[in-house]
Amino acid sequence: MLSLALPGKVFLCLTPADMRKSFDGLAQMVREFLGADPLSGHLFVFRSRRGDRLKLLYWDSDGLAIWYKRLEEGSFRFPPAPPDGQGLEVRAADLAMLLDGVDLETVKRRKRYRRPAATSTH
Repeated sequence: MLSLALPGKVFLCLTPADMRKSFDGLAQMVREFLGADPLSGHLFVFRSRRGDRLKLLYWDSDGLAIWYKRLEEGSFRFPPAPPDGQGLEVRAADLAMLLDGVDLETVKRRKRYRRPAATSTH
């Protein structure tokens, strides 16, 4: 059993990825499509065009690591891209549901308190 300590932020890259890409190719997609730093410690999730393969890229304290999954049946379904971007931040619980085959669009969430983000007064 592999157990990963998930980082604070998880980002889905909504642009399909060529699953032949490895560390450098996926890191370039993080920069190009998500506008993020692949060494930030965040977790970046990529899906194949058919949706039957998934790769996770993350910085593991001293180097990049990749986790790869190929489904024998079915597919991973990402939410649609927001109008302003090619990436989407999700919670670790959302990633767990996505990996378990749950369509995040059909999930009904109950209202919960969310503390507003701190604003800078500089």
